[in-house]
Amino acid sequence: MRIFQKTNFNFIKHRKVAYAISLVLLVSGMVSLFVRGLNYGIDFKGGSEVVIRFDKPVDVHVLRTIVKDAGVNGSVKQYGLGNTVLLSTDAHGETASLKSLINRALGDRLPGNHGEVVSIQAVGPSIASDMKWSAMKALGAALVGILLYVGFRFEYKFAAAGVIAIFHDVLTVLGLFSLLGGLFDFMPLEVDQSIIAAFLTIAGYSITDTVVVYDRIRERLRGQKTSEYERIFNESMNQTLSRTIITSGTTMISVIVLFIFAGPAIRGFAFAMFTGILVGTYSSIFVAAPIVFDWQKRSKNAIKLRGA
Repeated sequence: MRIFQKTNFNFIKHRKVAYAISLVLLVSGMVSLFVRGLNYGIDFKGGSEVVIRFDKPVDVHVLRTIVKDAGVNGSVKQYGLGNTVLLSTDAHGETASLKSLINRALGDRLPGNHGEVVSIQAVGPSIASDMKWSAMKALGAALVGILLYVGFRFEYKFAAAGVIAIFHDVLTVLGLFSLLGGLFDFMPLEVDQSIIAAFLTIAGYSITDTVVVYDRIRERLRGQKTSEYERIFNESMNQTLSRTIITSGTTMISVIVLFIFAGPAIRGFAFAMFTGILVGTYSSIFVAAPIVFDWQKRSKNAIKLRGA
């Protein structure tokens, strides 16, 4: 199936514009990471998550004021059905006292709408630190594995450019989480284990899309002169464009449905996947392949090809 019968976009010609856009996104994100940091979930900073069920729907803004007045600082968001909310707080330790404090505050301020604490999940600071370090190691191991795989399948220029593109994708999405984290009640964008899972998925999705473009370039480079490389790179990316749009588009439809209907508890994951797929599709065309082209152009050596 092809959306476009034939396209003739000159991607290589406009690669420097794409580099500039990527640089702006990365620098903005990195500055925000150093200045604002990330809005970590309790998985990585420690604290407690309290699930509260009410008899009737409750306004999260009113509930946020109630728990704050009771001395419990944290975020409140809808959880599952309209009568259930999730309270995330930095408080950790004795869960019984926290439950008693919340029940007393709800009973005093919301007498006409009975609220019941269904469950409390507490994570201590040391456990949170271990979980954060384990997540970083998992992400690093995945990137090393991808580098080895692409390096074995293609020559090192392709492998290095592919990993650069993955770092580009992950850091761009991470920068967006820093820039937008905590700004919207409906989308707090907390970085927790589900977001690390999203980053790993983004890395795999990005390199898969990149490898498809690489395969087409490799097929067409055989027996060609280096002077023909720009034409071959452009033609290869145009030939894979329909496949890229169909694959990315269908995945993004599913992610958008999750973002709209799955509720705040999974909205951060859906946002990470949506932006990751968007950026990953962009980088496979405007970052990974152009970097290989520029690298070859500077080295002035023919690209060494390996078997499939």
